[in-house]
Amino acid sequence: MTDPDLSAAFGHPEDRATASAARPRDRISLRDHVRDVEIGAFQEERGSQQRLRFDIVCEVTGTGAPVDDDVDRILSYDTLVEAVDAALAEERLNLLETLAERIAGLLLQEPRAERVFVRIEKLDRGPYALGVEIVRSAGAERERGLPAPDLPRPVVAHLSNDAIADPRLSQWLDALEEGGAPVVLTVTLPETPAPVAGAPMPQRRIDLLALDQNAWVLAARDPRCLVVGSRTEIEHAIRQGRMLVWAPSKIMLDSLERPEAGPREPERLAAFLADTLGATRRVGIGADMPGGERLETDAR
Repeated sequence: MTDPDLSAAFGHPEDRATASAARPRDRISLRDHVRDVEIGAFQEERGSQQRLRFDIVCEVTGTGAPVDDDVDRILSYDTLVEAVDAALAEERLNLLETLAERIAGLLLQEPRAERVFVRIEKLDRGPYALGVEIVRSAGAERERGLPAPDLPRPVVAHLSNDAIADPRLSQWLDALEEGGAPVVLTVTLPETPAPVAGAPMPQRRIDLLALDQNAWVLAARDPRCLVVGSRTEIEHAIRQGRMLVWAPSKIMLDSLERPEAGPREPERLAAFLADTLGATRRVGIGADMPGGERLETDAR
């Protein structure tokens, strides 16, 4: 690597943009924007915040006309800050790479944005900065086409252990599908007691994993059931018309807007999911479903 290449590689993304430009473009940039963020894949990074530094350069097309000191004719600096805010508000992330991708994707939705350089660094992991830098261009982003339509509103059903084990389970699932709306299933804790950790945070994770395990038990009872954990997986399954079973641990651990209910209140978690997805109907099968109807499993 030559000295100029080395300088550009470790300099501000502005230097990288200049060094790699096939043709000159106008640029706007954000330097040394520091935010306190909970992020990271390691256990010690959960439940605490660390400083991230954002450096962003966005190359833009010319207007083809004089700017005339009119803010509506340019891509505002605020757009860069707002992209960071929006990406951070979406959910808790493990990887800087994912965060950088989301920021770049948001900026490339702007009609004038052509190429984006995003550098994010962790400032508190040692006496140095650890980070990633990505470069994304508008062509690849815009080839993906128009945004997906609004998410269909599902039926959310909460099932007791008796309902999961009942031979009539498939009949109840058939009835849920009859209205044509997507079906989202949630489960209660299994009857087998979970291990006792003796501390709140480990116990929360143990209980969430118990709910995830029970979701797989339900999925094994009917081949239509697809176990999903993340918001992205849920939305994709709903759009595909799949019947899904929610394994709540990922959303509960990573969501920035966690429900007040814990894993030992699974019926309230079901209501939280129903609220989040804008459910058209709520059904408890052998279990209570807050704000919904209850189907008794002992009626034969």
